Amino acid sequence: MPEPLIFEISRPGRCAVALPEPDVRLSDLPGGLGRDDLPLPEVREVDLTRHYTHLSQMNYGVDTGFYPLGSCTMKYNPKINEEVARLSGFVHLHPYQDEETVQGALFLMYYLQEFLKEIGGFAAVSLQPAAGAHGELTGVLMMRAYHLDRGDAKRDVILVPDSAHGTNPASTTMCGLHVVEIPSDARGNVDLAALEAACEEHSDRLVGMMLTNPNTLGLFDEHVEEVTGLVHEHGGLMYGDGANMNALLGIARPGDLGFDVLHYNLHKTFSTPHGGGGPGSGPVGASERLADFLPAPIVAVDSERSDDEVEFYTFVNPPKSIGRVKAFYGHFGVMVKAYTYIRMLGPEGLRRVAEYAVLNANYVMSQIKEIYRVPYERTCMHEFVCEGHFPDAPDVRALDISKRLIDYGFHPPTNYFPLIVHEALMIEPTETESKETLDAFANALLRIAEEARTDPTLLHEAPHNAPVRRLDEVWAARNLILRWKPE
Repeated sequence: MPEPLIFEISRPGRCAVALPEPDVRLSDLPGGLGRDDLPLPEVREVDLTRHYTHLSQMNYGVDTGFYPLGSCTMKYNPKINEEVARLSGFVHLHPYQDEETVQGALFLMYYLQEFLKEIGGFAAVSLQPAAGAHGELTGVLMMRAYHLDRGDAKRDVILVPDSAHGTNPASTTMCGLHVVEIPSDARGNVDLAALEAACEEHSDRLVGMMLTNPNTLGLFDEHVEEVTGLVHEHGGLMYGDGANMNALLGIARPGDLGFDVLHYNLHKTFSTPHGGGGPGSGPVGASERLADFLPAPIVAVDSERSDDEVEFYTFVNPPKSIGRVKAFYGHFGVMVKAYTYIRMLGPEGLRRVAEYAVLNANYVMSQIKEIYRVPYERTCMHEFVCEGHFPDAPDVRALDISKRLIDYGFHPPTNYFPLIVHEALMIEPTETESKETLDAFANALLRIAEEARTDPTLLHEAPHNAPVRRLDEVWAARNLILRWKPE
């Protein structure tokens, strides 16, 4: 068991640092900024250092352990990307600088746009959206603007499969549009008969469809071209949720499959550790028919100020742009990491990312599928979903399994998503994990399954050796405690 963390270490007269005498005139803080009733702690430097170091060691991070969080792509990312993003020429930039003084940054943004165009098979890309869900919102706004531009104002329906990310219907609703859910078939694909019926029913109101492919079951839709063809046949557009691009890099391009707009997650697929509240980046790629509606501005080459030796880069506004969706130009630091990641790997390296991500997911699935039911017996892509439930241990749930994994030193997988799988455990190993790590994880799951049958109380009361025991997550979410107070 970890030693209990002692917070109350302040003692009168102790000091962590001695500041030099000020060499400027002192002035009082403006009214309201100071608090006389705030007792600041008095601690030694060594106690302060040990306190925060101990806190950091209690945290779980991708540098210390395996994150099998399905749908999140919590992979280890090379430290070179972090180093490049911290170069002084990048971190000291200001968005109000003249274009002439930031040509290096604009060069990077321009070629990142070009790389993403090529990777996704699109005509143009905007780097502005701040995250994946923000990219979704941007794409749906573009689809709506496309129909309004053609004078087709009655279109207000978006089709969303039941295997989609939960942000898809949220983005649709935020745009003032209506969601029509499409069920999955017995193999985890979009049910073509149900899709055709929905297209027929809503033909004159159809804005388009949002499709996550591979979907949240970890499956590549076997009829994706039929799906995009049906939607286009009824005047709709295809939105691609690119959160799962880690399975497709260098293998399939959504633009070639019939998608009109797609968001990328730079913070998942193209480096930048994902989680902890950000930052993220959700660039949007668009086909020829939607390129003019991309959010403004995007980076382009200024031919009038370029010559044979040096290109000059500038910001331009697409002619029918939906406008700005983010302050300034997006999360630049994340763009630097993504650019570095792509340049370091190159085309062959990016393809290997997808190949190893798919290989690792299928390897783990093959190790446990005889014990943990996998509802769709197919080759998965970068992730798979199994049931955290056993007929001969009916009281054990997915949450119990996940809490017990903490005792084995593993971060739990995604729980209870997608909703169409009973007691879902959604597992994504990513390409960066070794066979030894995957074997240890699979063995832990198998041992937990045996414990569920022989000693279910062990799972119900897990975790046993974490800094805190099992929490009531619903109560905690509704009754936030954001600071520690002594008894």
